[in-house]
Amino acid sequence: MTQTSTETKEAPAAPPRLLDNRQLRIAAGLVVVVGAAVALMYLFGGQPSGLLTQSLITGVLLGGVYALVSLGLTLIFGVLGIVNFAQGAMLTMSMYIVFFLATEWGLNLYLAAALTVPVMFGFGWLVQSTVLNRVMGDSTHERPLLVTLGLSLLIINVLLMVFGGRPVSVASPVEGSINVIGALVDVPRLIAFGGALAVAVALTLILRKTTLGLAIRAVAANDVGASLVGVNVKRIYAMTFGVGATCVAVAGGLMVSFTSLVPSAGEQFTTLAFVIVVLGGLGSIPGALVGGLFIGLVQTVGSLYLPGSGSLLLVFGIFLLVLFLRPQGLFGAKS
Repeated sequence: MTQTSTETKEAPAAPPRLLDNRQLRIAAGLVVVVGAAVALMYLFGGQPSGLLTQSLITGVLLGGVYALVSLGLTLIFGVLGIVNFAQGAMLTMSMYIVFFLATEWGLNLYLAAALTVPVMFGFGWLVQSTVLNRVMGDSTHERPLLVTLGLSLLIINVLLMVFGGRPVSVASPVEGSINVIGALVDVPRLIAFGGALAVAVALTLILRKTTLGLAIRAVAANDVGASLVGVNVKRIYAMTFGVGATCVAVAGGLMVSFTSLVPSAGEQFTTLAFVIVVLGGLGSIPGALVGGLFIGLVQTVGSLYLPGSGSLLLVFGIFLLVLFLRPQGLFGAKS
């Protein structure tokens, strides 16, 4: 066990971090900056206030979904030290499972989403324990990255063979919209946002309050030391990857009702999730949540002023600026 753990990672990844006083100050500063920017847009932005409010609310809801996808990615990196390029494909896979259960078995959409969670957890566990664990001894991390990239291509092409390339959708059992400070919000999007917050809180409590969370943080900080005190490192790796797959399962189940589903639907989420994780700070759970909300706001509000792909250019521009000023990310610890 000790020998295997020693080969796994030469430099331990940063453990999944929770907010400390310094990070709380950063979060407060970010709220002030965003609030000032919003006030300036209302005063001098040249857009109708109703349209701007609608974009802000939509951005927050979209950011919650982004954050949920990113939570699994940052947890996997924080513990295993690899970037899972199959995260978006696993998201698509979970949405197609929900689609199959809802259309072929006639299950309620949210019941189908709940059943998808253990399926994706088992899939993540299996991938880590049978494939990734064999290549994690690579000190350059090239082989794990290539394996996750290959896994992404495999999932996408299997979905393409089974379901075809025609866009499909699943109707939500809860329809309608509600008024939120002057903006109309679709109920399924509001449920997805609430689910994202619930998962973020649950994941934080697990890491902070449970024996499993303590073991995860111990393995992330020092896998050799953790194995010496009796932690089954391989099991923690498999469970962590399974939890990362669970996050995308919840995200897929919650967003499938308002997403046009094609086998390549998750590819854009892989790129955005990576941006969010690096922006928030690699290994930081709160960073992924705040980063997701921030990117969602920038993308939707930016589309008012930069139509088409201009909003994505704005996202990547801010991303590069933050990395130039704070390379470790907003909530990352200095190396």
